[in-house]
Amino acid sequence: MKDLWKDREFSPMLLREVDKPFNSKEHIFEVKFDGIRAVIFVNRNSIYVQSRNKNDLTKFFPELDSIRSIVNKNVIFDGEIVQLVDGKPSFSELQKRIRVRSKSRIESMSKINPVNFVAFDILYEDEDLTGKTLLERKDYLDMYCDNEVFVKSKVIENDGVKLFDSVKKLGLEGIVAKDKKGLYNINKRTDDFIKIKNKQRDEFFVGGYELKKNGILSLALGEYKDGSFYYVGNASISKNSKIYDSIIKLKKDRNYFCDIDNDIIYIKPNISCHVEYLERTKNGLLRHPIVKDFLNKE
Repeated sequence: MKDLWKDREFSPMLLREVDKPFNSKEHIFEVKFDGIRAVIFVNRNSIYVQSRNKNDLTKFFPELDSIRSIVNKNVIFDGEIVQLVDGKPSFSELQKRIRVRSKSRIESMSKINPVNFVAFDILYEDEDLTGKTLLERKDYLDMYCDNEVFVKSKVIENDGVKLFDSVKKLGLEGIVAKDKKGLYNINKRTDDFIKIKNKQRDEFFVGGYELKKNGILSLALGEYKDGSFYYVGNASISKNSKIYDSIIKLKKDRNYFCDIDNDIIYIKPNISCHVEYLERTKNGLLRHPIVKDFLNKE
């Protein structure tokens, strides 16, 4: 393998997903924060923040420069950039940070409400650490002190179910289970890291659709509030869905949504479905909606 410090063309280890939390003596458990996954290349003289997709994020988060003060070697941290609002991670607020292009505005936002970098792994400390076990890497990570932006992820032993229950009560994104003996697999998704998301589930109605080139139907979903029909976002279904043909054959109708007027095919919102999603944004839209089943049709 190339020198990780010199070769920045790699992606961090990814997580497989399971539906239910579990207890295990072979795993540690951590809170899954809703932010931007990033690896940070840092030494006393420089810092480089790279997204999971290998994009340079350094200029967007100048407050992370203070991480240089806690290291004396060439180090690569793996973790999550998190924007807290009222003590809870807010992905929508974090998105605003990476849309800003004005240098003076970036500096201002970094001081008004700085992000945190929640470090949960270390890949390099003057040498490649990816061949060491998770617990060995955690020992290396524990040598670094938290500061105003750098925070080490807290670890829970054995009891993933209890942690997941706490996460649900707090409305956080989910938890991660990690094999204590697991190695760090660059550019791979393995069972050594497992995520369990705190998904919400509600009923919504299909008010229209758009037929994509690949045959996928992008459904415009809505809900009734105070007698009006409000748009909540889009979710896709494939040709394999049992209701796919039924939706295509429905008579085109007027736009029942009170808050959008998009260039789509509108139908009467008689078809409802259960949708899983992570959270709702401030304007009521669903994040990562997935249609699970349909409840009725014309």
